[in-house]
Amino acid sequence: MTTGDDRAEEATSVPPIAVDAPGSRSWQRAFGDLRQGWKQRPLWGYLGWQDIKQRYRRSVLGPLWISISMAVIATAMGILYGALFGEDIRTFLPYVATGLLIWNFISGCILEGSEVFIANEGLIKFLPAPLSLHVYRLVWRQTLFFLHNLVIWAVLVVIFPQPLSWTVLLAIPAFALLVLNGAWIAVLSGIIATRFRDIPPIIASLTQLLFFMTPIVWQYDTLLRNPAVAERARIAELNPVMHFVEILRQPLLGSPIVGHHWIVVGAITVVGCLAALVCLRNYRARVAYWV
Repeated sequence: MTTGDDRAEEATSVPPIAVDAPGSRSWQRAFGDLRQGWKQRPLWGYLGWQDIKQRYRRSVLGPLWISISMAVIATAMGILYGALFGEDIRTFLPYVATGLLIWNFISGCILEGSEVFIANEGLIKFLPAPLSLHVYRLVWRQTLFFLHNLVIWAVLVVIFPQPLSWTVLLAIPAFALLVLNGAWIAVLSGIIATRFRDIPPIIASLTQLLFFMTPIVWQYDTLLRNPAVAERARIAELNPVMHFVEILRQPLLGSPIVGHHWIVVGAITVVGCLAALVCLRNYRARVAYWV
């Protein structure tokens, strides 16, 4: 015979069902989450900096290892592929280093974005904070990595002078677009990956493929000047990451600004932000149950 205590124990053992509270699916709450997360800048700013310090704790050089490791990789790849493709090292090494610098920011937002809520499971369950706080923290951390590595670009510009002009100022709005896209990618992929745990490995594999499809260690303009492969080379423009790399690399290296890269990035930004907002509106309340 089942007693009252047995029934109470069975009831408490049933896992909670993710039922949205009334009004949880609203644009007001979605935008409110973004606003509240932005207002907590001191918190996610501190946490983002602590993430970097924790990674290099007890090392002699500390966060300087970020720039040192990037400089070694960029130099090695620039010399190797420059020799293979017969490129002038004075222009090819800054090209590769700048491309790697931008790629690291993009890939960091993609890879860590897919696990942004999974990695913060404890905070999401026990700390009453907006979901966007974790996204801001991730993007801020990647921005700090980028600023550390920007020293490499400055050193290479001094060693191998580039034809810089006023267009270098376009690097500021270009990087702002990268940050905005990194945020919506983290929101969208983070929510989907929290529900479907097969997504992060798939994204990791696709990101590795994108690296070889993106003109980082090879030059797109060089292929276009080759009549034998010019038409096939244009297939590279189907890779959206290429356009994000180019809008920032071109002003940093003093290259001619190609307008259609900005148009493609602008269109992707608008569509991506709308998709992320819809996902945040519909599933924000369920993330705590999924992690």
